Amino acid sequence: MKVKVLSRNPDDYIRETKKDIQRVPRNYDPSLHPFEVPREYSRALNAVKLERVFAKPFLASLDGHRDGVNCMAKHPQSLSSLLSGACDGEVKIWNLTKRECVRTLQAHEGFVRGMCVRFCGTSFFTTGDDKTIKQWDMNGPGYGEEEEPLNTILGKSVYTGIDHHWKEGTFATCGQQVDIWDEQRTSPIRSFSWGVDSIISVRFNPVEPELLASCVSNRSIVLYDMRQATPLKKVIMKMRSNALCWNPMEAFMFTCANEDYNLYTFDMRRLDSPVMVHMDHVSAVLDLDYSPTGKEFVSASFDKSIRIFPADSGHSREVYHTKRMQHVICVKWSSDSKYILSGSDEMNIRLWKANASEKLGVLAPREKAALNYNQKLKEKFQHHPKIQRIARHRHLPKTIFSQIKELRIMRNAQRRKLMNVRKHSKSGSVPVMTERKKHMVAVVE
Repeated sequence: MKVKVLSRNPDDYIRETKKDIQRVPRNYDPSLHPFEVPREYSRALNAVKLERVFAKPFLASLDGHRDGVNCMAKHPQSLSSLLSGACDGEVKIWNLTKRECVRTLQAHEGFVRGMCVRFCGTSFFTTGDDKTIKQWDMNGPGYGEEEEPLNTILGKSVYTGIDHHWKEGTFATCGQQVDIWDEQRTSPIRSFSWGVDSIISVRFNPVEPELLASCVSNRSIVLYDMRQATPLKKVIMKMRSNALCWNPMEAFMFTCANEDYNLYTFDMRRLDSPVMVHMDHVSAVLDLDYSPTGKEFVSASFDKSIRIFPADSGHSREVYHTKRMQHVICVKWSSDSKYILSGSDEMNIRLWKANASEKLGVLAPREKAALNYNQKLKEKFQHHPKIQRIARHRHLPKTIFSQIKELRIMRNAQRRKLMNVRKHSKSGSVPVMTERKKHMVAVVE
């Protein structure tokens, strides 16, 4: 004998509170809702307007340095810990939850050029203008003890950058050459050089354990393999690159910050042309960092602003600036992908939201459902002109706005000139400069 039993979910018809509205069962047949699309369009318009109203990305300012912030480092195990180095040789460790400095140490004489934390988070390394590499304990000295480094290595030249291996006890420094160090030794186990120019920054690949990349002051980007005696490949740009960062999800892709106001994303398997050119800054780009998801990265520029770029887009989706913020030297994306930290010339570290209109704190289930519904509506109607204009609009400082206008006029003039050259080259033998070759000079293998 078969028995059919009605089964209903109480959440479908019981109110959450006594003051809540009664839930009404709805028939979603399209023929019964002829005005569904206009209704959804007005909801999407309201959602994108409210997103701009609630866009308040600035959270806090961490002040305490007595000189400009020159470098920062994230703790690999703790989300609330941040390390920063200043131009006066001072290093500070911050607690981001309490928004206060928990430890200060005088690490170097002169600039702190580079910082990195060991993969286990027990110690960190600093380099400075005094030609030394110092290893410090993350926990600090005990009561009554003096602040002293665990290890000090005296080099022959100034080290301009440092990066630690993701899984092993080795680290790399750069200066006149790229040196690979073992933590247990006071001399490098391997050195790489390609020319006599100084090397600005060096980064380990997050997936390939033996691969490194560096930016050189002679406008080149060089790839190294620690198992070989010589560097792998070199690509020469038209202007110098200041920083480089690997994509944590697609480890064969890396992005470099260039002096020509642009950022270039390369595929290391094919270095003859960039995969994407990111163009929105109006001054030299000094630093960048990828989000843990690998879908976006944040860049810091000399034009006193930071921008958030989608990895597959040529233009930024967000620009952050304040009246007091000066040239932004360094920037980091937090490991939980929710916050951005920037260090600038006027001695402040600023904490920003990665999503400007995101509500912080615990969300109720209905609130979360409403946010997801609004997000889907904005994606559905994102190409409508009115919604697109509101979503794209950003207030900019007058200097940046005028420089963007000037650069647009210059680009249009170059484009017209290129079109005229192509038009005349059809009849004669006039060489044509392609768009791809505009960014590159040569590739040396």
